[in-house]
Amino acid sequence: METNYNADSPELRIAVIGAGPAGIYSSDIFLRQLKKLGDDMGLGTAARIDLFEKLPVPFGLVRYGVAPDHPSIKFIADALAKTLDNPDIHLYANVEFGKDITLEDLLPRYDAILFATGAIEDKPLNIPGASLRGVYGAAKFVEWYDGYPTAEREWLLDASEVAVIGGGNVAMDVARELLRDADYLREHTDISDNVYNGLLKNRAQTLHLFIRRGVAQAKFSVQELREMEKLSGVQIVVNENDFDLDDETIDVAGKDKLTRQMVEELFAIRDLSEDMQDGGNVDFEGNPANKRYVIHFNANPVEILGKDGQVVAIRVERTVTSADGKMTCTGEFEEYPVQAVYHAIGYKPAQVSGVAYDSSNALLANSDGRILTSAQNGVVCPRLYATGWAKRGPVGLIGSTKSDALQIVENMLEDLAKSSAKEYETALPALPALPGRLATDRDPKSIENLLASRGVKVVDFEGWKRIDAFEIELGLAENRARKKVVSKQMLMDIAEVKQ
Repeated sequence: METNYNADSPELRIAVIGAGPAGIYSSDIFLRQLKKLGDDMGLGTAARIDLFEKLPVPFGLVRYGVAPDHPSIKFIADALAKTLDNPDIHLYANVEFGKDITLEDLLPRYDAILFATGAIEDKPLNIPGASLRGVYGAAKFVEWYDGYPTAEREWLLDASEVAVIGGGNVAMDVARELLRDADYLREHTDISDNVYNGLLKNRAQTLHLFIRRGVAQAKFSVQELREMEKLSGVQIVVNENDFDLDDETIDVAGKDKLTRQMVEELFAIRDLSEDMQDGGNVDFEGNPANKRYVIHFNANPVEILGKDGQVVAIRVERTVTSADGKMTCTGEFEEYPVQAVYHAIGYKPAQVSGVAYDSSNALLANSDGRILTSAQNGVVCPRLYATGWAKRGPVGLIGSTKSDALQIVENMLEDLAKSSAKEYETALPALPALPGRLATDRDPKSIENLLASRGVKVVDFEGWKRIDAFEIELGLAENRARKKVVSKQMLMDIAEVKQ
């Protein structure tokens, strides 16, 4: 390839795939660490980061994966927006990797490529009856109530008895939204009209949350638990026996701060449950409860029972969990009548075109964030990296991506500092004599020209700001902080995208 190099602008060129928290945090940390360490590493301190997002809007999991009633969402989104408002970061939304651009397009134009592609698919529920009508993966339900652009616009909520399977925060989100009052969500969140109208028809009266292991092995955050405690009109019901923990289990749980705090909060919920029952089946404020939230620990769903192809019950086996988290089945079974089952047993990070996938661990094949040519051989692909769920699988909270990003950025800087154009057989001129300049096409307009030639309609940061202002204006008209636009075409129109 003919080299297109501007000697007056020798900044590093980094492509980041995915404009969710992982991608945006990594971009910010890269720029900060380069400013701090770049001169000492011989890299200089200048960089341009191009952030590619397949959706018309940024923020990924924060906008489309977290329940709308989380109070921290607005603060996280505001912080991410401030990061994007950086002249060294360029947003290219509505650009899908593998379709609009490929690895072959990016390698000549960028010194390093970081995949922060996240996860949007459910892990399969591999038990009999999982294909019955009324069985749903949590991811699709979350997409519906969060207004994902390609999600279903209607959701059937005619079940009076519902089961949710899972011991993590997504299961808690799904359960809470199924029990929330529709008017509360409309008043306090950004849900769209179709979601509000759907929730108005919600007939759920009893919700069973099934967690395979014990109280000390759940993966809830304290924030999730506290939000659960304050559901209006909902009585929380627990099994006292689930809280009979032995000394070893308590000792092991106490060694980890977050686990200890979670267990303490769960014991507070047990006490709250007793008060609700003693008060005559009331909610947290002492008002009559018209819904029941039944939490089952050490309960392993083994079969979903159906009639005429529709869910009618769920069969659960009692388990015992040791202090080290090992689960043992007891052979004791119980059936619960339900007409819908939601499973939140984990997400499956998306596969990426041209990048090896580690199917056994459900992540991009990598070693400490360095992409491998294969999950089996351990050979590193130069200049390719992964962060967030793409790197470690769908575990950890949004905040976990910051520490993850720091490690990846350190690896990237280390590799770039050791690299040279000669190593990668590029034809760069000798000046400026800085390592890490591995891309042969360094024209800042090159990627824009490529996308324009393919007819890709790009939403940049200014386009996002127009969408943001529009949604805020929609909300203010209804005395709300924001009202989310769900139509992809409408988002594009608001952004005033021109081909």
